[in-house]
Amino acid sequence: MQLRPITFLLYLTLFIISCSPAVKLPVSNPVQSMAVDMLTLSSDEMEGRETGTDGERRAAEHIQGRFMEIGLIPLGTDGYLQAFSKKRTQDPHRSTIQTGDSVIYGSNVIGFLDNGSKNTVVIGAHYDHLGFGAEGSLYKGDKQIHNGADDNASGVTGLLLLAENLKKTKKLKNNYLFIAFSGEEKGLLGSNYYVNNPTVGVQEMNYMINMDMIGRLNTERNLAIGGIGTSPLFDQAVSQIKEPKFQLKKELSGAGPSDHMSFYLAGIPVLSFFTGQHDDYHKPSDDAHLINYSGMKDVASLIYQIILALDKSEKLPFTKTQDPAPQNRNFAVSLGIMPDYLFDGKGVKVDGLREGKPGMKAGIQKGDIITMMGSIEITDMKAYMNSLGTFKPGDKIDVRIIRNQQEITLPVTL
Repeated sequence: MQLRPITFLLYLTLFIISCSPAVKLPVSNPVQSMAVDMLTLSSDEMEGRETGTDGERRAAEHIQGRFMEIGLIPLGTDGYLQAFSKKRTQDPHRSTIQTGDSVIYGSNVIGFLDNGSKNTVVIGAHYDHLGFGAEGSLYKGDKQIHNGADDNASGVTGLLLLAENLKKTKKLKNNYLFIAFSGEEKGLLGSNYYVNNPTVGVQEMNYMINMDMIGRLNTERNLAIGGIGTSPLFDQAVSQIKEPKFQLKKELSGAGPSDHMSFYLAGIPVLSFFTGQHDDYHKPSDDAHLINYSGMKDVASLIYQIILALDKSEKLPFTKTQDPAPQNRNFAVSLGIMPDYLFDGKGVKVDGLREGKPGMKAGIQKGDIITMMGSIEITDMKAYMNSLGTFKPGDKIDVRIIRNQQEITLPVTL
């Protein structure tokens, strides 16, 4: 296997970030560690960091080394590590475990910043990815390493940058627990295990911050923050920060398909950060040279300032939000689109299409906004998902879209 030219990418990254505007972080020069963390975690040597593989273990070793370098206290069950295992059924249609079913082994990596407080803030990001893409990949070619630069080496890089900065920050009122989760791609395994087997009591947890895919900030600087409604203090803390500037999409719900969900279900306020979907999601092309490093640094700066604003308060009250009803994902049909989760208008905006699926065959394009499927009006993602449950394979429907401010109707065979 030929290794990537990491040295060249490192120098390129240093140049890109050095040209970006300064952000409000106490670490005087975070550029080098930020670049090294990203390029190391998303390199071919990590072989896609799939849970239970040598690549995952190598990634965990890098994170342990960085925790030690920063000066975090080990707070796993074996130094920085917390091992977990999970049995999985061989048959996806069977929920009960039987003899012969497989067992997944993984490890969370946990470091602690002890400020002598009774309350602890959890800062998390998952470090696992898809390995060679056997499960969960959207790529249809020959087997390749899925390096997962944005998903989620970016979140771990942000976690490490925040750890460095908070370690240098004086007079903090909260303790800070940094957790790099494994098993997220296989069903939030690591975060779920931690909440049920915590090394800091759940009752001591103040709130949780999760970073999952923060590396591809677009030119419009769109940033989604989930969980705003899970504590009454969150919106004020976010709204008072004026720099760096973002186009924020605030989502009230604490529910979502990432590790913050495990903490929200345990009654802990959560904030999740996400810079948006892209065509390289769950494909081998999600590589480090496509990362917006200055944007990632700005996201970390925003989170750091939110943390400082919330550090002035006592333990945050928790609010259960009105969460979207669980959706049955086992639909008989699929349009084959990847939605733009940062889109705030009426309808569902297409951020990508899967090859060979009905949407691409019918001529739907990236940037189209779906407003009608058959006779069903599509106002948002919930309406879109509900509509899929009403169709069956072979149905021929008209899909109404808006493209370049023009309304178009396309015939689609599902």
